Amino acid sequence: MASITIDLSDSQFQKLRDLAALHGITLEVLLKVSLEDWLNSQKNEFVDAANYVLTKNAELYRRLA
Repeated sequence: MASITIDLSDSQFQKLRDLAALHGITLEVLLKVSLEDWLNSQKNEFVDAANYVLTKNAELYRRLA
């Protein structure tokens, strides 16, 4: 498993700790879940955009084929 190190301000770190405590989870779990959610949303947004372009230009692609 890979790991990374990032620099956070004291206030950012405290906000993350408070948020994790609010949800009753560790800071590490909060960050992993948040990152996974963000990565999945980026993938979904790309798929949605690609589908939009393919649908919008379907007739053009059919004529070019």
